Amino acid sequence: MPKFSSWLRKNAESYLLLAAQRDVARTHDRPFLASTKGLKGMFFMKLFVPIYRVLPWKLRAFVLHAMPGSHRQTWTARERISKGPAI
Repeated sequence: MPKFSSWLRKNAESYLLLAAQRDVARTHDRPFLASTKGLKGMFFMKLFVPIYRVLPWKLRAFVLHAMPGSHRQTWTARERISKGPAI
């Protein structure tokens, strides 16, 4: 996986998780303790996360599939073998 793609994916996952935790903390009137300071934190929390959240799913999926990485791996479907009823 190219360096930029892996960096973006790792940070996107991390900051999207932090944003979700922040939202849950706000919902329950609890403090949000994680630090999102610094240029990288400001970029992801103030720009990336809000833009990502408003993108339609089809556009998100297109971008994900266009980027190199493990999420592009296709899996072969296993053959289903019926073993009869579960009881």
